[in-house]
Amino acid sequence: MEANAGAKNSIALELVCYTDPLCCWSWAFAPVLRQLKVEYGDMISLRYCMGGMLSDWKQYHDTLQAVSRPLQMGPIWMQARQMTGAVIDDKIWFRDPPASSYPACVAVKTAALQSAEMEERYLFLLWEAVMVKGENIAKKAVLLDIAAALETEEPKRFSAERFSIQLGCKATVDAFKSDLQEVSYRRIERFPSLLLTSRESGQALLLTGNRPFDAVAKSVEKVLKAQKTS
Repeated sequence: MEANAGAKNSIALELVCYTDPLCCWSWAFAPVLRQLKVEYGDMISLRYCMGGMLSDWKQYHDTLQAVSRPLQMGPIWMQARQMTGAVIDDKIWFRDPPASSYPACVAVKTAALQSAEMEERYLFLLWEAVMVKGENIAKKAVLLDIAAALETEEPKRFSAERFSIQLGCKATVDAFKSDLQEVSYRRIERFPSLLLTSRESGQALLLTGNRPFDAVAKSVEKVLKAQKTS
């Protein structure tokens, strides 16, 4: 308990990543988040906020990218793969297009009931499932399979049975609704977006879109430096 308290007290910067399981740019940004945690360790905390990018295809319309149908999402994913080098299977939008990102967002909040670490790991497995393996993460069976895989990895820290029981319960739906409200309040319109907030000064900086690690690190240093001089 004392060690955990010490780690919390050492946190200088709070990070919130606004993201979505069906966002290809967020998947490409995942290595940057990993590197931030390695480089800054206990100096930063990282929380994930689900954006609910795709409620359903009847309501979805991305005017910037001119996307309103599943087939139109494929070229966007292809572009993300070409620009970032991330492994992304754009053929899913032709083969088995996900109907919504909401089920996957609720699944992430369900994993969060077990721990923040398991929430993050489940999210990364979701991305891997849809982006790399081409699995339809709008389907409950796929969400449960990912939970089973996580339990195999972390048998002492994650229960697939508990996940199955809690998936879609009021607590998980309410947690996702809270995330949606935060996204609306912050006026987040693109994923990923990363909010950096100094714990000491309260100074905040919002980074929008996928960015390389060096650019994000410079912003982190900027906020940390401002904290020291405030």
